[in-house]
Amino acid sequence: MVQETLSVLRAGLADSPTTQDIGVFSESSTESSFAEVLAEVVHVERVSVDSNFFDDLGADSMVMAQFCARVRKRQDLPAVSIKDIYQHPTIRSLATAVADAAPVPLERFLAEVLADVVHVERVSVDSNFFDDLGADSMVMAQFCARVRKRPDLPAVSIKDIYQHPTIRSLATALTDAAPVPVESTAPTLAEIAKPPKTAQFVFCGALQLLVFLGYSYLAALVIAQGYEWISAGSGVLDIYLRSVLAGCALFLFLFTTPILAKWILIGRWKPQQIQIWSLAYVRFWVVKTLVRRNPIVFFTGSPLFNLYLRALGAKIGRGVVIFSNHVPICTDLLTIGEGTVIRKDSFVNGYRAHAGFIQVGAITIGKNAVISEQTVIDIDTSMGDKTQLGHASSLHPGQTVPDGQHWHGIPGEQSSVDFLAVDSAPCGTLRRASYAVWQLLTLLLVYLPVGIGGGILLLVAVPRLSELMAEGVGAVAGWTFYRDALAVSFVLFFGSVLVGLVIVMTVPRLLNLAVTPNKVYRLYGFHYGVHRWIVRFSNVKFLSNLAGDSSWIVHYLRGIGYDLGKILQMGANFGGNVKHENPFLSSIGTGTMVADALSMMNAEFSSTSFRLSRASIGEHNFLGNAIAYPWRGKTGDNCLLATKVMVPISGRVRENVGLLGSPPFEIPRSVERDSTFDHLRTGDEFDRRLAAKNRHNLVTILWCLFARWMFVFLLTVLTGMAGDFYASLGAAAIALELLLSTVLGVAYWILVERIVTGFKPLPVLFCSIYEPAMWRHERYWKVPSTSYLTAFAGTPFINVVLRALGTRVGRRVFNDGCGIPERSLVTIGDDCTLNEMSTIQCHSQEDGTFKSDYSTLGSNVTLGTAAHVHYGVTIGDGAELTTDCFLMKGEQVPAGARWGGNPAHEISDRQPVAKALESEGKRHALIG
Repeated sequence: MVQETLSVLRAGLADSPTTQDIGVFSESSTESSFAEVLAEVVHVERVSVDSNFFDDLGADSMVMAQFCARVRKRQDLPAVSIKDIYQHPTIRSLATAVADAAPVPLERFLAEVLADVVHVERVSVDSNFFDDLGADSMVMAQFCARVRKRPDLPAVSIKDIYQHPTIRSLATALTDAAPVPVESTAPTLAEIAKPPKTAQFVFCGALQLLVFLGYSYLAALVIAQGYEWISAGSGVLDIYLRSVLAGCALFLFLFTTPILAKWILIGRWKPQQIQIWSLAYVRFWVVKTLVRRNPIVFFTGSPLFNLYLRALGAKIGRGVVIFSNHVPICTDLLTIGEGTVIRKDSFVNGYRAHAGFIQVGAITIGKNAVISEQTVIDIDTSMGDKTQLGHASSLHPGQTVPDGQHWHGIPGEQSSVDFLAVDSAPCGTLRRASYAVWQLLTLLLVYLPVGIGGGILLLVAVPRLSELMAEGVGAVAGWTFYRDALAVSFVLFFGSVLVGLVIVMTVPRLLNLAVTPNKVYRLYGFHYGVHRWIVRFSNVKFLSNLAGDSSWIVHYLRGIGYDLGKILQMGANFGGNVKHENPFLSSIGTGTMVADALSMMNAEFSSTSFRLSRASIGEHNFLGNAIAYPWRGKTGDNCLLATKVMVPISGRVRENVGLLGSPPFEIPRSVERDSTFDHLRTGDEFDRRLAAKNRHNLVTILWCLFARWMFVFLLTVLTGMAGDFYASLGAAAIALELLLSTVLGVAYWILVERIVTGFKPLPVLFCSIYEPAMWRHERYWKVPSTSYLTAFAGTPFINVVLRALGTRVGRRVFNDGCGIPERSLVTIGDDCTLNEMSTIQCHSQEDGTFKSDYSTLGSNVTLGTAAHVHYGVTIGDGAELTTDCFLMKGEQVPAGARWGGNPAHEISDRQPVAKALESEGKRHALIG
């Protein structure tokens, strides 16, 4: 990949007037040399150094252009442009000007490094890295890495490159900054962490397996007793009443089990460190798993969710609204003041994994605070009253937001932007309580009994189902059993897909008639309920991913309500996992391409009210991965929005530029390399390739549906077997079915992924999206399922599964839910610590160009919560990427370094142990 990049650059730079030698030149020698060159050009014997090129010598722009060209060929002379000629029209004045502009030593050294990276002899100190040299972020990441290896040069980050895109401006900025690294004398986690023994790692996994088996058997007992009692009812009404009672008992069991487990196994959370894979960690993992698997997470945005957190020990004030489904774990250390609102996709976990330990710390949020979408609040942080944290931002350990201040960025910094743009409305305690009671009654009297009782009635009333579940161990030996299972699974799966598609296309459209854009509504009323149903019914991840990366995604999005204007079909206008708060208020301009995980922020919330507004993205944009786009977004046409960028909501409307980082800054809209395959995007060639892509994508979609149908068939067979053996084994048959479903299900999806890749690793690509290699990569994304991996997060088993999928995983790696889209392109060293929602993404698409490459993590590397690693990256042993950072493509992180921010850069100070531990001053604070 890098070699291909450099070959493109070399082709463009070979004869470029911007690639010139650099050095310090003597004014007198420069005058005489300039005079010699000019004399040759104008065909005279001598030229006076004071003669005017135009008035005295009669030269014109054509002649002086020849002069400039000959000067550029002289390695002993500085580069001269036609602009210099007009500004300094004599040899003397020209020589003086270029002598004054001669590069200082830092400029010379930086230019030497850059010339070496792009494999040319000379680079002008005034050449723009992107516009003149045609470099991209991958090439400049190499440049930054080589500069960091030079002890005589200051460190350079990719953000410095974009903000100062010439050697001269970069050297000036580095000279002016001249930071002096200051290291903390406090002990670091890395200094006190010792890797566990392999035996401890295996023992922990064995205990986790026993916990799973025990919980599965307990669940089987509950299912068996409930089924027998409900099916004994006579008539529909009796079965309904029994289902209500069974549903109430089930809800009470699921609601109270995590709470009891937390208070029994942990008690009250305290600031501490828990060694991963220890006995104390097993207790932590059990509580975390039960808390996160509780169905109460479906009640985010409801007072019921606050009640659940209070029962777990959190101090939640009145009127708090939490929309994030990432449930806090260390709840006793969480304080949220009254009137605070926390938007969706935010993290307030109360813990983080770091260098082999689970570190637990406090999070304090004051009254009437606002925490926007896609944010991370790390441990040992606090926000005062009436504070705000903008979208795509984070707070790192030790950060404190004073009362009344607004912050944004990664890590957070003060801002003048107001992230709350909706007026409050009357919303008292009675209204909140009534809404919670209504939700609870609806759940207990409608959803649960209909689901439980309806399922049992189907088993009894439908002949094919009753035959499938008939008693008798011999049934599984007959072919009719598998015929029935195939028919049942076909109806269940494709019927669910068809009904789901109809609901998505119709129900939200009808519900949307009840809400008015730009009108302020009170929370916990009729309109709020309608809004929540629109969100649930119109955000179906399976359908979005099924149509994503194909020509059919635009029809799907338009069908659920998106305004796409005049569609310019590109065969991959959108990736998968596109979500929103109201599809009917989402507008995407013509010619815009979107990668995965776009979130349209159509709604604005306070703790008492909400308002829906139209979010609009302009024409001919390209949006990278994981972007939250607010309805106040200040971007127009022809913008590049980089992965994880914080979309600005203040200032002028940005057009014809790129935006990178949080807080964002401008970068070039595109570079030469991104337009390499533009000739494939127009004319007859485009039509031919698009048709071929559509055919390939259709086969991929059919394969995706078939693979999931076969998985449902497998589950149906196992369920039927459990029914057949239930008479002789009782609840053990159900427990065995749950175990086999897990083991065989994982094996099935591993086999599917291996078949899709032809039992080979993924190739490294640099190609157009209209080439078959890219289409095969899209098939790799779509057909295999990876959602099952989250069930193994925090256990040794996730490493076993990833190895089976082709990832090179070292020993004792802790993976708390790291996403790896290209498994076979990733190498992870021993004893690494990967936090929840971190991502190692080995690909990038920019407009019509697709690129992928390997990424390698050394031993003992830590990836913080929601950290994002791009492709072509190497991270040295013992390095750390902090919370929510974005490590750009091609970066090389030295061993032991600590990087953070978006885009990530080296952080000079070292991370101290949590303040609570420092105050004790003892290593015995470590548990396990």
